[in-house]
Amino acid sequence: MSQAQHATRTVTEIKYPDRFNVLILNDDFTPMEFVIQLLVEVFNKTIEEAKDATVKVHEEGKAIAGSYGLEIAEQKQHESTIIARHHGHPLKVIIEKVE
Repeated sequence: MSQAQHATRTVTEIKYPDRFNVLILNDDFTPMEFVIQLLVEVFNKTIEEAKDATVKVHEEGKAIAGSYGLEIAEQKQHESTIIARHHGHPLKVIIEKVE
């Protein structure tokens, strides 16, 4: 007599890490030149990209500075906030999960 053999099949699903947008919010106190400089230095934007994003912040109230994994997004947010506070600006930078 032979025993029935059962084949086991494993399915592996690959899931990429979640992405998070780092957003710069508009305020009435932070100069546009400072925001442009921040976008160039922290988020590695070109001058033109930084100017476009700064105008969007001014006109629409917020703009995406970059899209990263969670740890890097948190680091960019923290670094931006520290630089803004050091220069006496109330700039607010937030993180939002990409859907």
